[in-house]
Amino acid sequence: MQMKVRGMPVVLAAVLSWVAVQAQTPAGLPPPGSPPEHGPQRPPLLFREQWKQAPQGGEHPVSQAALANPDLELTLIVPGGQIMLTGNPGDENNPVHTWSGLCTTPCGLAFRDRRHLADLSGLARLRWTTRTSGYHQVRPIVKLADGTWLVGDRADGSPRDWFMSEISFADLHWVRLDISRAVTTGAQLDHADLSKVEQVGFIDLMPSSGHGPGGWSDVAQVEVYGRPAAR
Repeated sequence: MQMKVRGMPVVLAAVLSWVAVQAQTPAGLPPPGSPPEHGPQRPPLLFREQWKQAPQGGEHPVSQAALANPDLELTLIVPGGQIMLTGNPGDENNPVHTWSGLCTTPCGLAFRDRRHLADLSGLARLRWTTRTSGYHQVRPIVKLADGTWLVGDRADGSPRDWFMSEISFADLHWVRLDISRAVTTGAQLDHADLSKVEQVGFIDLMPSSGHGPGGWSDVAQVEVYGRPAAR
């Protein structure tokens, strides 16, 4: 006794058609009608720093003790004056943040991850919350594995309120930074290899005016999105 299964000729024809398409498709290319491949992937969070207020609160010089992230080390770039830490935990109008008001020269700081270098190539980015007074702005800086310090040509800061923003490292142009004086030197670089970065941070390239309105910069939360790289 023979059994006939309805639909088998149709299924067989579909299979033979797929085999024929595969045979005609060049090696390494998806067959016609395939969904497009995903584009470049955004890297994950590499580290975050939200700052840690001292038990007594108030305003005081920023130091290693102010880092909330135990995996980070702090480098201060302050030729003259001091960068202060101030603000209150959980206060969106005055979050814990650094304040450059007592810097008598340009000043900034950077973070070094104890565990690894940072690969900031591709779609790596920086996210931070800033506020400024006067014409002051905050710029990203990096220290490459070979010891070169660079400052980017993108700056953020709003004098009206706290401002969260993102910067794509791939969009930046770079100039060398002399950290002994906290000033830029030389011409803009044609290219900067960010695949092995030792430190990431920020700088305000103007001296500040002290307390009250005038000229200074605040930086609260800082996040770096990239991939770890071996030392």
